[in-house]
Amino acid sequence: MLEAVPPAEEVTVEANPETVTPELAAALRSCGVTRVSLGAQTFRPELLRVLERGAGPDDVRNAVRHLRTAGFDNISLDLIYGIPGQTPADLAADLDEALALEPEHLSCYELEAKPGTRFTHAWGTELERQAEALEDYMERVVARLTGAGYRWYETANFCRADDARDLRSRHNLAYWLGRDYLALGIGAVSTIDGQRRRNTPKLASYLGGVYDREIEVIDDETKARERVMLGLRLDEPLRLDGLRPALDPVGLARAEKLGLAVEEEGALALTPRGRFLGGGVTADILA
Repeated sequence: MLEAVPPAEEVTVEANPETVTPELAAALRSCGVTRVSLGAQTFRPELLRVLERGAGPDDVRNAVRHLRTAGFDNISLDLIYGIPGQTPADLAADLDEALALEPEHLSCYELEAKPGTRFTHAWGTELERQAEALEDYMERVVARLTGAGYRWYETANFCRADDARDLRSRHNLAYWLGRDYLALGIGAVSTIDGQRRRNTPKLASYLGGVYDREIEVIDDETKARERVMLGLRLDEPLRLDGLRPALDPVGLARAEKLGLAVEEEGALALTPRGRFLGGGVTADILA
């Protein structure tokens, strides 16, 4: 499949750390992969058990070593905070462990536990406690990573500052900048020419090839709202050309008065404090 992919500026493969062998790393590199994202999640063994993850901290370190040996110079690590049982000290240790591996990119996500799942039933009380600490955790993440020379370019994403290379994730930027993207496979969602297309999530139907793809027409109003919602996740101001109808003037004025947003020269951006509050500020700005 990788050999069939046309040449691209960036080709990313996501991998569980325990699956990365020297042979796999070399094969990915020879097939034109330029970037690998590893799901580290945490370096605390007890927290990995909570998440029911198969990989251990040494698997992450070994995977990075194999990828470097194969010639990869763009590696990303995924971390999660808000895990049941996690403490600020655990988070600080995770960030130190991750930075010691010198990744070009880090994605740091707050744990999202789906209602009604076995995980939520098992950890409900602790998840409620963690929810109260998420904003503090996020501030700790941003302070530690920006202090280490990483650019906080998107709500949950950081890249190493490099004058020679733009190390932001290209495929994620496509979503945040409102560009078209094609997704392949079961349950995949694409956005092409003003339509959002969803493949069936049912394995038997997908393998049989007999199913109706769900198609949602993205009208101008929806497109403008999504452009604002996603664009304000970035650290670069969002040009408001054609997006004014998607904004609530009263909500925008309130956000500016509270020091959460700034509009200058036809562009809108959240302040650092506004970015910490993120979706709540954006929801108040949207019409």
